Amino acid sequence: MANTAQLLRRQSSRDIVLKTQRSIDQLELRELRGRLVPKEHGVSHHHHTSLHHHHQPMYGATNQGFMSDAFDESSELEQEPPFGSDASTSRIKAELSANVDQQQQPQQQQDIVEGEKEGEERESWDSKIMFLLATIGYAVGLGNVWRFPYLAQKNGGGAFLVPYFIMLCIQGIPIFYLELAIGQRLRKGAIGVWSQVSPYLGGIGISSAVVSFIVALYYNTIIAWCLIYLLHSFESPLPWADCPTRLYKNYTYDHEPECVASSPTQFYWYRTTLQCSESVDMPESFNYHMAIALIVSWFLVYICMVQGITSSGKIVYMTAIFPYVVLIIFFFRGITLKGAADGVAHLFTPRWETLLDPVVWLEAGTQIFFSLGLAFGGLIAFSSYNPANNNCYRDAILVSMTNCGTSMFAGVVVFAVIGFKATATFDRCTEERAGLVALNRTHNLPVCDLQQELANSASGTGLAFIIFTEAINQFPGAQLWAVLFFLMLFTLGIDSQFGTLEGVVTSLVDMKLFPNLPKEYIVGALCLSCCLISMCFANGAGSYIFQLMDSFAGNFPLLIIALFECLSISYIYGVRRFSDDIEMMTGSRPGFYWMFCWKYLSPCAMVTILLASFYQLVTEGSSYPAWIAATGATEKMEWPHWCIVIAFILILSSILWIPLVAILRLCGIKVVEDSDPAWFPEAELREVHGIVPHEPTELERSVFCFNMDGTEGMCCPKYGLPEKSLEEEEE
Repeated sequence: MANTAQLLRRQSSRDIVLKTQRSIDQLELRELRGRLVPKEHGVSHHHHTSLHHHHQPMYGATNQGFMSDAFDESSELEQEPPFGSDASTSRIKAELSANVDQQQQPQQQQDIVEGEKEGEERESWDSKIMFLLATIGYAVGLGNVWRFPYLAQKNGGGAFLVPYFIMLCIQGIPIFYLELAIGQRLRKGAIGVWSQVSPYLGGIGISSAVVSFIVALYYNTIIAWCLIYLLHSFESPLPWADCPTRLYKNYTYDHEPECVASSPTQFYWYRTTLQCSESVDMPESFNYHMAIALIVSWFLVYICMVQGITSSGKIVYMTAIFPYVVLIIFFFRGITLKGAADGVAHLFTPRWETLLDPVVWLEAGTQIFFSLGLAFGGLIAFSSYNPANNNCYRDAILVSMTNCGTSMFAGVVVFAVIGFKATATFDRCTEERAGLVALNRTHNLPVCDLQQELANSASGTGLAFIIFTEAINQFPGAQLWAVLFFLMLFTLGIDSQFGTLEGVVTSLVDMKLFPNLPKEYIVGALCLSCCLISMCFANGAGSYIFQLMDSFAGNFPLLIIALFECLSISYIYGVRRFSDDIEMMTGSRPGFYWMFCWKYLSPCAMVTILLASFYQLVTEGSSYPAWIAATGATEKMEWPHWCIVIAFILILSSILWIPLVAILRLCGIKVVEDSDPAWFPEAELREVHGIVPHEPTELERSVFCFNMDGTEGMCCPKYGLPEKSLEEEEE
């Protein structure tokens, strides 16, 4: 969630010193190679104090696999004079005088951690904690707070955790692991990665970039809504606490009838904030407040993406850690409220019969998939800035479990507050019922049901802007709690927005569509175009267009893209080759389970979800809740034909790139230009980890079709771009 790929990284060439100093430092590094601890990823604590004190060692730079090979290492270290002696100093001067003339360009091959050859410098993370915070911030988003609790209580309570964790193990973590590993190995964005796997697969990266662009387009609308509520949270009383009054022609005041028919929070959301029309066909007036909020939100996104690396990396601690601080505060406030225990019990009480419903499994798989942010290209972009020996397996497990743990913790917090609200409503109902009975009015008595009140929780925007705000209204010091809540939603949203846009920006840079344009200009043009297009959300039908894009543009295309990612690694790049790469980077080979998931289990799970989703769409149709002013309530309405056409255009514009690029490539037309593989320290990593050729087991040969000669059955790796050897790259 944060362009934490922008906020938390620095330019790899920012601290490069003069050429002579760098050359001396490289020779000194060579002298120190024998003192490093290669097998256990040990870190050398020797510093280049005398010659290179301005160049702070970068993340991962002390591992032997990250030492530069700019000079010939044919002589043995033990035969060379000790560094610092007169003989060593004379030798250094002699080598420098011989090599300076050959170094005509200012930037030669740099430390492997900086990762690229001359002219292809790539940014890198300042530290491991920055990468983890960025990735956690990207994965943990609004869906953890306002979608998981709703799905859990709707689909069996505690029983929902069974399909949830099963889908996490067979679909979520394997694909998360796959994207982190392939990005770290090939060191490019989504387009560059899949083009290098095979020139015919460049469409996968383009599809990821297109989906990321569309999702970022409407996702920023949520951030704009949060800004509106955050601004008005400083008012006293809160503007959604009571119904507004209306002045009639006879100069009398009364509460707004539409608000009385619904509730203050519903009226403020649908009529004041969104200015909803009664259908998507009637946009009505332009919403200037919403337009201003959209402009401000896109400006904030631009400022953070462009200025983050030059201002302060501390913003990551705000965007990634602040939501957890607020959740913990709300947790301790929530569990002290009356009815909190009833709310949490309602959330986690298992209803085992729901496990027989295939829809429950479908929604569990869908929630896992979108909660982790798979197939957007953001994870591939983030991991491409990691050191080559980063343990991507550990990162995948850590971030995935953190994401799921956050979902459950947020569920406890949300339903503790909802339990308080439901109990307060139930108590008022029982008091009203008792009063009517005392007056002998036994007809049409209100029905008071606590469980029904708890079940009336909403999903998505309804939970955040209606249900939760209504509960906050009843807190002492409601303004403080409202500020905390909407500031938390803002940071959750903007984190995910950064990660989503990073997938687009990295792809544009890697494609070299604008080779002479600085990256900050590309970011600015992207944010400006998104801001202009997002004005379609600033009218009475804007919220309905948002629901249309959210329902179609952000689900089916991502499932299809992830399916092709999995198939490409399994049957074109090769599971065996991919496992060799991971062993080379981390020092340990992926287990049988992960290879089985990549080749068989995960693709089957995604195909099943896709087919079930299409079947559900065809049989049940698709509708949207339209606000009806006369009744003060929402009413389900079918999408008109032009909306269905737009939905198909959104889906096809995303996924058609996959077959289109392949077909055009067969016809000799290159949509994505071929590029050389990024420089990668393969020989050094093999030496550091002591990698020897893997001999497949009998089980691997029978299940994955591994052959003894190193080939793999059911696989076509020959279509990939030819890789250059290290000697060819150095030339």
